[in-house]
Amino acid sequence: MISLLIVDDHPVVRDGLRGMFSADPRFEVLGEAGDGEEAITAGVKLRPDVILMDLRMPRTDGVTAIEELAKRGVTSRILVLTTYDTDSDVLPAIQAGATGYLLKDAPREELFRAVEAAARGQAMLSPAVATRLIGQMRQKPTSGPLSRRELEVLELIAQGSTNREAAKRLFISEATVKTHLLHVYAKLDVNDRAAAVAAAFSQGYLTPRG
Repeated sequence: MISLLIVDDHPVVRDGLRGMFSADPRFEVLGEAGDGEEAITAGVKLRPDVILMDLRMPRTDGVTAIEELAKRGVTSRILVLTTYDTDSDVLPAIQAGATGYLLKDAPREELFRAVEAAARGQAMLSPAVATRLIGQMRQKPTSGPLSRRELEVLELIAQGSTNREAAKRLFISEATVKTHLLHVYAKLDVNDRAAAVAAAFSQGYLTPRG
């Protein structure tokens, strides 16, 4: 069972999400928060598997909350669930440490799959968000282009594969996969898998699927 914290400044949205997830035996809703400040307090206290995080909220916004939760050592995976897919919203959230980014019009089953993927630490971007990222960060990486093998690893990671699964698919060791990912992080100037996938979409290395 995956434990959840729901963060949104609209009570109706929180009620709807709580009802939807509580009705499914795969999930357990531990609590709710109405803004980023409450999210930080609840995240530190409850330590859920996944935090569903809205972005634009009063007092403390979602990106600030994501950064602060990381500073406080909260290891919960954060899945952004928002109405906004603008340049000023998407990349900052992912760079702050969000595992995934979905829009609120996502179908129920897509949201469920995204939460399950986030709980496993897998990057999850809606097709609309991935398409949006293509228009961002068009500059080439300063430390050189990705190699063929690095691209193969990154493509599998973008599809939700773990390091172990990618290693099996490519017939290489898990340690080699990790080494390739470290090279990818350096070339794309990012710090984690979700940000690497986002940067790869925005720089044209990956193409979103419909």
